[in-house]
Amino acid sequence: MTAQVIHNRHKQKRVSTNTAHLILRRIFKGYEGAFTIKLWDNSVLQIGNGISAFTLTFHASHVLRDLVLFHDPIRLAEAYFDGAVEVAGDFNAAMGLRYYLEDLKLPFQEKLLLIFRALSLGNHKSRPRKKARKPANTLRQNDIESIAFHYDVSNEFYKLWLDDYMVYSCAYFETPEQDLGAAQRNKLDYICRKLRLQKGESYLDIGCGWGALVCWAAKHYGVRAHGITLSRNQFEYASEEVRRQGLEGQVTIEMRNYRDLPREAAYDKVSSIGMFEHVGLKNLPEYFSIVHQALKPGGLFLNHGITSAEPDWGHSTSTQFINRHVFPDGELDIVSNIQRRMENAKFEIFDVEGLRPHYAFTLRHWVNRLDEKSEEAIGLVGERTYRIWRLYMTGSALQFEQGATGIYQILAERKVDGMPNLPLTRRDLYVSKKSTE
Repeated sequence: MTAQVIHNRHKQKRVSTNTAHLILRRIFKGYEGAFTIKLWDNSVLQIGNGISAFTLTFHASHVLRDLVLFHDPIRLAEAYFDGAVEVAGDFNAAMGLRYYLEDLKLPFQEKLLLIFRALSLGNHKSRPRKKARKPANTLRQNDIESIAFHYDVSNEFYKLWLDDYMVYSCAYFETPEQDLGAAQRNKLDYICRKLRLQKGESYLDIGCGWGALVCWAAKHYGVRAHGITLSRNQFEYASEEVRRQGLEGQVTIEMRNYRDLPREAAYDKVSSIGMFEHVGLKNLPEYFSIVHQALKPGGLFLNHGITSAEPDWGHSTSTQFINRHVFPDGELDIVSNIQRRMENAKFEIFDVEGLRPHYAFTLRHWVNRLDEKSEEAIGLVGERTYRIWRLYMTGSALQFEQGATGIYQILAERKVDGMPNLPLTRRDLYVSKKSTE
């Protein structure tokens, strides 16, 4: 290679770097805060004024080009998953770039100029990167495949950051400082108290996870509990947990779709904890109808699930990201629409409780625990999956903290003539607490 060729290449890289700096200065001109950008050639650019909260490293020029051409925060997230972008420092602050980019509005001529500059960047990389393995297929039609995509990552992976009971749903905190394990035990017992479980009753948990709730209900309240799940990993773990606790005579676990539940009234109480988000909005009438049929007249149903601040699961960065990388068939709606669908299925609603702060605390615990075990997590599921979960749970925590996402427990009864079999006040929920050892 001649000296002239080397000189020309170095010149081209300098021009590309200068162009990248011009693009980035314009994109982040209105950014409130401060962070550092490091490019593929190790050049550094400071954004904003003050102490830098985080460093965003672009290992390849195509990431910046895509950011200009497509104006899509999801592409930036996917570049992070694949290792083309690195984040060091305050990960929460870095997540705020999503909202800045979504709100960014540039005059038409400036957009054209940025596009022209982006197209002239060329292809540059800071180092060779291994191509990350992507999920086989994120658009699933089958319920079992959709559940397996999310829950059958690895039981060992979930053990790294869940509590000892393996509860993967919103905890119930008495104070913000309470530890995760205690808060999850609070939640298990709180659900049992809301359902007013009594010894000898038949109890169904739809989407039973790793079996914590059905085991807790049988052990502390003496019910005959049946849990159903579509996850093979959860089924095997929960079945073993039943044997470990010596609850074979009281608890059964089954791999079953809720659609295949018997159509006769078989249960005194039914719960669905963090499951109905997978059902799909168009399927909610059928879902609630099936639950209604499974309950005995006068039986109680507790539906615990995430809701959206906007109706009908519209097109947004959040919805696209969740459906592409986390819950292939997940859909959310506003809580009033959920209640209306329950009432259409002939449920009478008695109690609605919002738990949004509790899920924000829960997610922060999960993210911190995952970060503490990052090396083990990467060893189990690979760096790409680890990064997806880290970003997903951090983003979800921000959504709950800001009020863009909610979560509600709705207690309802299969209607009967006459008065409901419920206390007149909520006092029993707070003064009759069972042991949470």
